[in-house]
Amino acid sequence: MPTPMNTAERLATLNRIRKLSRLMDTAIGIPGTRFRIGIDPIIGLIPGAGDIVSTGFSAYIIYLATHFGIPAKDLRQMIFNIGLEAAVGTVPLVGDLFDAYYKSNIRNLAILEQHLQATEPEIEELASVRAESREPNLPKTREKAPLI
Repeated sequence: MPTPMNTAERLATLNRIRKLSRLMDTAIGIPGTRFRIGIDPIIGLIPGAGDIVSTGFSAYIIYLATHFGIPAKDLRQMIFNIGLEAAVGTVPLVGDLFDAYYKSNIRNLAILEQHLQATEPEIEELASVRAESREPNLPKTREKAPLI
């Protein structure tokens, strides 16, 4: 069982999970489309080792999520997401395309955020306040900023 964390450590861990999930699944926009990929399908192109490395990153994200006391049902779903991506990822090219579309880390982040919204809504509020204070010129909503 992970050691208890204070609020600052919980926020830092949540932000680490968010950054890693986005890096793995949505960090790179495909020009001319709204589609985004991360480094997961790119790493997966390395025969053999690529899928192992990607699965290792994904397992680390789940490990970090366990610090939030995520229920066993949610943890099983997160492990299933990674297992499915790892299994399909072993098929050359098809697996890499699946990685690009399935985005197991973003799915797992959504599971964690849903759990936190139900159990610790103040963590989400604090995370929003910290993000706004660091980047005050960004729009306050998730809508796109107007193009001028």
